[in-house]
Amino acid sequence: MVTQEFMVALPIAVAKLLVGLFVVWLLGRICLPIATRLVRRTATTVDDFIVKAAYRGLMPVLFMMVVVWAWEGIPYEGIADRIVTALAGLVTTVVLVQAINRILMRLLTGAFQRIARDRDDDAGLEVLTALKPMLRALVWVLGGVIYLQSLGVPLGALWALLSAGGIGAGLALQKPVAEFFEYIYILLDKPFRSGDFLHVGDSGTWAKVEQVGIHSTRLRSVDGELVVMTNSSLASQTLSNYTVMERRRRIYRFGVTYNTPPQVLKRIPTMARKIVEGVKDADFDRCHFVEFGASSLDFELCYNIPTSDYVAALDAQQQVNVALVQMFAEQGIEFAFPTRTLYLNHADQTGEAGSTREHGQGQ
Repeated sequence: MVTQEFMVALPIAVAKLLVGLFVVWLLGRICLPIATRLVRRTATTVDDFIVKAAYRGLMPVLFMMVVVWAWEGIPYEGIADRIVTALAGLVTTVVLVQAINRILMRLLTGAFQRIARDRDDDAGLEVLTALKPMLRALVWVLGGVIYLQSLGVPLGALWALLSAGGIGAGLALQKPVAEFFEYIYILLDKPFRSGDFLHVGDSGTWAKVEQVGIHSTRLRSVDGELVVMTNSSLASQTLSNYTVMERRRRIYRFGVTYNTPPQVLKRIPTMARKIVEGVKDADFDRCHFVEFGASSLDFELCYNIPTSDYVAALDAQQQVNVALVQMFAEQGIEFAFPTRTLYLNHADQTGEAGSTREHGQGQ
Protein backbone atom coordinates (compact mmCIF):
# COMPACT_ATOMS: atom_id res chain seq x y z
CA MET A 1 0.00 0.00 0.00
CA VAL A 2 1.39 3.40 -1.03
CA THR A 3 1.62 5.81 1.90
CA GLN A 4 2.38 9.49 2.22
CA GLU A 5 5.78 8.62 3.66
CA PHE A 6 6.54 6.47 0.59
CA MET A 7 5.61 9.29 -1.79
CA VAL A 8 7.92 11.66 0.05
CA ALA A 9 10.86 9.22 0.15
CA LEU A 10 10.58 8.14 -3.50
CA PRO A 11 11.95 11.36 -5.07
CA ILE A 12 14.77 11.40 -2.54
CA ALA A 13 15.65 7.78 -3.42
CA VAL A 14 15.63 8.59 -7.14
CA ALA A 15 17.90 11.57 -6.52
CA LYS A 16 20.26 9.42 -4.44
CA LEU A 17 20.28 6.84 -7.21
CA LEU A 18 21.15 9.34 -9.93
CA VAL A 19 23.76 11.13 -7.87
CA GLY A 20 25.33 7.86 -6.74
CA LEU A 21 25.50 6.43 -10.25
CA PHE A 22 27.08 9.66 -11.53
CA VAL A 23 29.66 9.68 -8.72
CA VAL A 24 30.61 6.03 -9.36
CA TRP A 25 30.88 6.67 -13.10
CA LEU A 26 33.01 9.77 -12.49
CA LEU A 27 35.31 7.92 -10.11
CA GLY A 28 35.76 5.21 -12.70
CA ARG A 29 36.62 7.74 -15.39
CA ILE A 30 39.19 9.36 -13.11
CA CYS A 31 40.73 6.34 -11.36
CA LEU A 32 41.12 4.02 -14.37
CA PRO A 33 43.48 6.31 -16.36
CA ILE A 34 45.55 7.00 -13.24
CA ALA A 35 45.89 3.31 -12.41
CA THR A 36 46.64 2.50 -16.06
CA ARG A 37 49.48 5.03 -16.20
CA LEU A 38 50.95 3.64 -12.98
CA VAL A 39 50.99 0.01 -14.11
CA ARG A 40 52.44 0.89 -17.51
CA ARG A 41 55.68 1.82 -15.77
CA THR A 42 56.26 -1.82 -14.76
CA ALA A 43 57.92 -4.39 -17.04
CA THR A 44 55.18 -7.00 -16.72
CA THR A 45 51.73 -6.89 -18.31
CA VAL A 46 50.03 -8.91 -15.59
CA ASP A 47 49.27 -5.85 -13.46
CA ASP A 48 47.73 -4.12 -16.51
CA PHE A 49 45.39 -7.06 -16.93
CA ILE A 50 44.53 -7.10 -13.21
CA VAL A 51 43.67 -3.38 -13.22
CA LYS A 52 41.37 -3.74 -16.22
CA ALA A 53 39.74 -6.91 -14.88
CA ALA A 54 39.24 -5.30 -11.46
CA TYR A 55 37.70 -2.23 -13.10
CA ARG A 56 35.27 -4.31 -15.14
CA GLY A 57 34.32 -6.28 -12.04
CA LEU A 58 34.22 -3.45 -9.53
CA MET A 59 32.11 -0.96 -11.47
CA PRO A 60 28.96 -3.15 -11.68
CA VAL A 61 29.33 -3.96 -7.98
CA LEU A 62 29.49 -0.26 -7.08
CA PHE A 63 26.47 0.44 -9.26
CA MET A 64 24.51 -2.27 -7.45
CA MET A 65 25.58 -0.86 -4.09
CA VAL A 66 24.19 2.52 -5.14
CA VAL A 67 20.91 0.87 -6.15
CA VAL A 68 20.64 -0.88 -2.78
CA TRP A 69 21.57 2.34 -0.94
CA ALA A 70 18.88 4.28 -2.77
CA TRP A 71 16.31 1.52 -2.26
CA GLU A 72 16.92 1.38 1.48
CA GLY A 73 15.76 4.99 1.74
CA ILE A 74 12.25 3.94 0.69
CA PRO A 75 10.08 2.89 3.64
CA TYR A 76 8.71 -0.25 2.02
CA GLU A 77 9.00 -3.77 3.29
CA GLY A 78 7.76 -6.83 1.48
CA ILE A 79 8.52 -9.14 -1.37
CA ALA A 80 9.93 -6.32 -3.49
CA ASP A 81 12.53 -5.54 -0.84
CA ARG A 82 13.67 -9.15 -0.76
CA ILE A 83 13.77 -9.32 -4.57
CA VAL A 84 15.93 -6.21 -4.83
CA THR A 85 18.31 -7.52 -2.17
CA ALA A 86 18.51 -10.95 -3.81
CA LEU A 87 19.10 -9.53 -7.30
CA ALA A 88 21.77 -7.14 -6.04
CA GLY A 89 23.56 -10.00 -4.30
CA LEU A 90 23.24 -12.24 -7.36
CA VAL A 91 24.64 -9.64 -9.75
CA THR A 92 27.48 -8.86 -7.33
CA THR A 93 28.32 -12.54 -6.94
CA VAL A 94 28.31 -13.23 -10.69
CA VAL A 95 30.47 -10.20 -11.49
CA LEU A 96 32.96 -10.92 -8.72
CA VAL A 97 33.25 -14.62 -9.61
CA GLN A 98 33.89 -13.74 -13.25
CA ALA A 99 36.55 -11.21 -12.28
CA ILE A 100 38.22 -13.62 -9.86
CA ASN A 101 38.26 -16.36 -12.49
CA ARG A 102 39.84 -14.08 -15.08
CA ILE A 103 42.51 -12.82 -12.69
CA LEU A 104 43.21 -16.28 -11.26
CA MET A 105 43.58 -17.88 -14.69
CA ARG A 106 45.87 -15.08 -15.87
CA LEU A 107 48.08 -15.35 -12.78
CA LEU A 108 48.31 -19.15 -13.05
CA THR A 109 49.03 -18.97 -16.78
CA GLY A 110 51.80 -16.44 -16.23
CA ALA A 111 53.34 -18.53 -13.46
CA PHE A 112 53.26 -21.74 -15.52
CA GLN A 113 54.69 -19.91 -18.55
CA ARG A 114 57.67 -18.79 -16.49
CA ILE A 115 58.19 -22.34 -15.23
CA ALA A 116 57.94 -23.65 -18.81
CA ARG A 117 60.59 -21.17 -20.00
CA ASP A 118 62.92 -22.03 -17.12
CA ARG A 119 62.59 -25.78 -17.58
CA ASP A 120 62.04 -25.77 -21.35
CA ASP A 121 58.98 -27.94 -20.79
CA ASP A 122 55.38 -27.00 -21.58
CA ALA A 123 53.77 -29.94 -19.75
CA GLY A 124 52.65 -27.61 -16.95
CA LEU A 125 50.74 -25.42 -19.40
CA GLU A 126 48.96 -28.45 -20.83
CA VAL A 127 48.00 -29.60 -17.32
CA LEU A 128 46.74 -26.11 -16.48
CA THR A 129 44.63 -26.10 -19.66
CA ALA A 130 43.09 -29.40 -18.56
CA LEU A 131 42.43 -28.13 -15.02
CA LYS A 132 41.02 -24.72 -15.96
CA PRO A 133 37.36 -25.87 -16.22
CA MET A 134 37.61 -27.56 -12.82
CA LEU A 135 39.17 -24.49 -11.19
CA ARG A 136 36.54 -22.20 -12.68
CA ALA A 137 33.77 -24.51 -11.49
CA LEU A 138 35.25 -24.53 -7.99
CA VAL A 139 35.22 -20.73 -7.83
CA TRP A 140 31.61 -20.70 -9.03
CA VAL A 141 30.61 -23.23 -6.38
CA LEU A 142 32.27 -21.21 -3.62
CA GLY A 143 30.63 -18.03 -4.87
CA GLY A 144 27.23 -19.72 -4.97
CA VAL A 145 27.60 -21.06 -1.43
CA ILE A 146 28.59 -17.60 -0.12
CA TYR A 147 25.64 -16.04 -1.92
CA LEU A 148 23.16 -18.52 -0.48
CA GLN A 149 24.62 -18.03 2.97
CA SER A 150 24.19 -14.25 2.64
CA LEU A 151 20.49 -14.79 1.93
CA GLY A 152 20.12 -16.79 5.13
CA VAL A 153 19.52 -20.12 3.39
CA PRO A 154 20.17 -23.00 5.86
CA LEU A 155 23.15 -24.82 4.44
CA GLY A 156 23.11 -27.84 6.75
CA ALA A 157 20.60 -29.73 4.63
CA LEU A 158 22.38 -28.54 1.47
CA TRP A 159 25.72 -29.89 2.69
CA ALA A 160 24.13 -33.20 3.60
CA LEU A 161 22.52 -33.42 0.17
CA LEU A 162 25.80 -32.53 -1.53
CA SER A 163 27.67 -35.12 0.55
CA ALA A 164 25.24 -37.88 -0.36
CA GLY A 165 25.23 -36.80 -3.98
CA GLY A 166 29.03 -36.60 -3.95
CA ILE A 167 29.31 -40.21 -2.82
CA GLY A 168 26.96 -41.39 -5.53
CA ALA A 169 28.64 -39.23 -8.15
CA GLY A 170 32.04 -40.51 -7.03
CA LEU A 171 30.95 -44.10 -7.57
CA ALA A 172 29.35 -43.29 -10.90
CA LEU A 173 32.29 -41.20 -12.12
CA GLN A 174 35.02 -43.49 -10.84
CA LYS A 175 36.15 -44.57 -14.30
CA PRO A 176 35.94 -41.09 -15.93
CA VAL A 177 37.95 -39.64 -13.04
CA ALA A 178 40.54 -42.40 -13.45
CA GLU A 179 40.75 -41.60 -17.17
CA PHE A 180 41.20 -37.91 -16.35
CA PHE A 181 44.15 -38.64 -14.07
CA GLU A 182 45.62 -40.88 -16.78
CA TYR A 183 45.32 -37.86 -19.07
CA ILE A 184 47.23 -35.75 -16.53
CA TYR A 185 49.87 -38.51 -16.35
CA ILE A 186 50.26 -38.47 -20.13
CA LEU A 187 50.68 -34.69 -20.12
CA LEU A 188 53.29 -34.79 -17.35
CA ASP A 189 55.23 -37.92 -18.28
CA LYS A 190 54.84 -37.35 -22.04
CA PRO A 191 55.19 -40.91 -23.38
CA PHE A 192 53.68 -39.51 -26.58
CA ARG A 193 52.16 -36.35 -28.02
CA SER A 194 49.85 -35.41 -30.84
CA GLY A 195 51.55 -36.19 -34.13
CA ASP A 196 53.75 -39.01 -32.79
CA PHE A 197 53.86 -42.37 -34.58
CA LEU A 198 53.29 -45.28 -32.20
CA HIS A 199 53.31 -49.03 -32.18
CA VAL A 200 50.92 -50.31 -29.51
CA GLY A 201 52.50 -53.59 -28.48
CA ASP A 202 49.61 -55.60 -27.07
CA SER A 203 47.13 -54.73 -29.80
CA GLY A 204 49.72 -54.60 -32.59
CA THR A 205 48.45 -51.24 -33.82
CA TRP A 206 50.68 -48.96 -35.91
CA ALA A 207 49.18 -45.49 -35.84
CA LYS A 208 49.74 -41.74 -35.60
CA VAL A 209 48.38 -39.85 -32.59
CA GLU A 210 45.74 -37.38 -33.75
CA GLN A 211 44.39 -36.09 -30.43
CA VAL A 212 45.00 -36.76 -26.74
CA GLY A 213 41.67 -36.21 -24.99
CA ILE A 214 40.62 -36.15 -21.35
CA HIS A 215 38.98 -39.57 -21.60
CA SER A 216 40.47 -41.20 -24.70
CA THR A 217 43.17 -40.85 -27.33
CA ARG A 218 42.47 -40.90 -31.05
CA LEU A 219 44.89 -42.72 -33.32
CA ARG A 220 44.97 -42.86 -37.12
CA SER A 221 46.26 -46.25 -38.19
CA VAL A 222 48.51 -46.84 -41.18
CA ASP A 223 45.51 -48.36 -42.97
CA GLY A 224 43.53 -45.14 -42.51
CA GLU A 225 40.91 -46.11 -39.93
CA LEU A 226 40.38 -44.15 -36.72
CA VAL A 227 41.32 -46.07 -33.57
CA VAL A 228 39.96 -44.72 -30.26
CA MET A 229 41.51 -46.07 -27.06
CA THR A 230 40.90 -45.00 -23.48
CA ASN A 231 43.88 -43.35 -21.83
CA SER A 232 44.15 -46.06 -19.17
CA SER A 233 44.13 -48.93 -21.68
CA LEU A 234 46.66 -47.17 -23.87
CA ALA A 235 49.01 -46.26 -21.00
CA SER A 236 48.90 -49.82 -19.65
CA GLN A 237 50.30 -51.28 -22.87
CA THR A 238 53.83 -51.37 -24.19
CA LEU A 239 54.26 -48.38 -26.49
CA SER A 240 57.01 -47.87 -29.05
CA ASN A 241 57.28 -44.19 -30.00
CA TYR A 242 59.09 -43.94 -33.33
CA THR A 243 58.83 -40.15 -33.60
CA VAL A 244 61.34 -39.51 -30.81
CA MET A 245 63.90 -41.87 -32.33
CA GLU A 246 67.23 -40.18 -32.97
CA ARG A 247 68.24 -42.94 -35.37
CA ARG A 248 66.97 -46.14 -36.93
CA ARG A 249 69.12 -49.26 -36.76
CA ARG A 250 69.00 -51.73 -39.62
CA ILE A 251 70.26 -55.30 -39.05
CA TYR A 252 69.59 -58.00 -41.60
CA ARG A 253 71.26 -60.98 -43.25
CA PHE A 254 72.01 -61.99 -46.79
CA GLY A 255 73.57 -65.19 -48.07
CA VAL A 256 75.89 -66.15 -50.90
CA THR A 257 76.32 -69.57 -52.49
CA TYR A 258 78.62 -72.22 -51.07
CA ASN A 259 80.82 -72.17 -54.15
CA THR A 260 81.92 -68.58 -53.48
CA PRO A 261 85.75 -68.49 -53.22
CA PRO A 262 87.27 -67.65 -49.80
CA GLN A 263 89.06 -64.58 -51.15
CA VAL A 264 85.71 -63.22 -52.32
CA LEU A 265 84.15 -63.92 -48.93
CA LYS A 266 86.87 -61.79 -47.35
CA ARG A 267 86.05 -58.87 -49.65
CA ILE A 268 82.28 -58.87 -49.08
CA PRO A 269 82.38 -56.92 -45.72
CA THR A 270 84.57 -54.27 -47.36
CA MET A 271 82.14 -54.06 -50.28
CA ALA A 272 79.20 -53.65 -47.91
CA ARG A 273 81.04 -50.94 -45.96
CA LYS A 274 81.78 -49.03 -49.16
CA ILE A 275 78.14 -49.27 -50.25
CA VAL A 276 76.71 -48.03 -46.92
CA GLU A 277 79.21 -45.18 -46.66
CA GLY A 278 78.21 -44.11 -50.16
CA VAL A 279 74.60 -43.56 -49.04
CA LYS A 280 74.06 -40.05 -47.67
CA ASP A 281 71.70 -40.97 -44.81
CA ALA A 282 73.41 -44.15 -43.56
CA ASP A 283 76.22 -44.76 -41.04
CA PHE A 284 78.06 -48.08 -41.36
CA ASP A 285 78.44 -50.16 -38.19
CA ARG A 286 79.57 -53.69 -39.10
CA CYS A 287 79.36 -56.55 -41.58
CA HIS A 288 80.57 -60.11 -40.86
CA PHE A 289 80.41 -63.67 -42.15
CA VAL A 290 78.36 -65.10 -39.28
CA GLU A 291 76.95 -68.53 -40.16
CA PHE A 292 77.02 -71.58 -42.37
CA GLY A 293 73.38 -71.75 -43.33
CA ALA A 294 71.44 -74.69 -44.71
CA SER A 295 71.76 -73.38 -48.25
CA SER A 296 73.98 -70.31 -47.98
CA LEU A 297 76.98 -68.63 -46.38
CA ASP A 298 75.31 -65.95 -44.28
CA PHE A 299 76.55 -62.39 -43.71
CA GLU A 300 75.04 -59.96 -41.22
CA LEU A 301 74.98 -56.26 -42.14
CA CYS A 302 74.33 -53.53 -39.57
CA TYR A 303 74.11 -49.77 -40.14
CA ASN A 304 72.32 -46.74 -38.64
CA ILE A 305 70.09 -44.19 -40.32
CA PRO A 306 70.11 -40.91 -38.32
CA THR A 307 66.47 -39.98 -38.80
CA SER A 308 63.10 -40.61 -37.20
CA ASP A 309 61.33 -40.39 -40.56
CA TYR A 310 60.19 -43.89 -41.51
CA VAL A 311 59.95 -43.11 -45.23
CA ALA A 312 63.43 -41.56 -45.27
CA ALA A 313 64.80 -44.66 -43.51
CA LEU A 314 63.20 -46.93 -46.11
CA ASP A 315 64.67 -44.79 -48.91
CA ALA A 316 68.17 -45.15 -47.44
CA GLN A 317 67.72 -48.89 -46.94
CA GLN A 318 66.52 -49.25 -50.52
CA GLN A 319 69.63 -47.49 -51.81
CA VAL A 320 71.85 -49.85 -49.82
CA ASN A 321 70.00 -52.94 -51.06
CA VAL A 322 70.03 -51.90 -54.71
CA ALA A 323 73.72 -50.98 -54.57
CA LEU A 324 74.51 -54.33 -52.93
CA VAL A 325 72.69 -56.26 -55.67
CA GLN A 326 74.41 -54.19 -58.37
CA MET A 327 77.90 -54.69 -56.95
CA PHE A 328 77.42 -58.43 -56.51
CA ALA A 329 76.26 -58.66 -60.11
CA GLU A 330 79.35 -56.77 -61.29
CA GLN A 331 81.66 -58.98 -59.21
CA GLY A 332 79.95 -62.21 -60.28
CA ILE A 333 78.86 -63.05 -56.71
CA GLU A 334 75.69 -65.11 -56.51
CA PHE A 335 73.07 -64.64 -53.82
CA ALA A 336 71.95 -67.95 -52.39
CA PHE A 337 68.41 -69.19 -52.45
CA PRO A 338 66.94 -72.26 -50.74
CA THR A 339 67.82 -75.41 -52.76
CA ARG A 340 68.34 -79.10 -52.06
CA THR A 341 70.92 -81.33 -53.75
CA LEU A 342 70.50 -85.11 -53.54
CA TYR A 343 73.64 -87.30 -53.67
CA LEU A 344 73.19 -91.00 -54.53
CA ASN A 345 75.91 -93.62 -53.82
CA HIS A 346 75.35 -96.62 -56.12
CA ALA A 347 75.88 -100.18 -54.88
CA ASP A 348 79.49 -101.25 -55.00
CA GLN A 349 80.83 -104.46 -56.70
CA THR A 350 80.18 -106.57 -53.60
CA GLY A 351 76.49 -105.99 -54.02
CA GLU A 352 76.06 -104.01 -50.82
CA ALA A 353 73.19 -101.57 -50.88
CA GLY A 354 74.00 -97.99 -51.63
CA SER A 355 73.29 -95.09 -49.28
CA THR A 356 71.72 -91.69 -49.92
CA ARG A 357 72.67 -88.34 -48.47
CA GLU A 358 70.77 -85.11 -48.70
CA HIS A 359 71.91 -81.67 -47.71
CA GLY A 360 71.38 -78.08 -48.68
CA GLN A 361 73.56 -76.37 -51.25
CA GLY A 362 73.35 -72.81 -52.37
CA GLN A 363 73.62 -73.34 -56.10
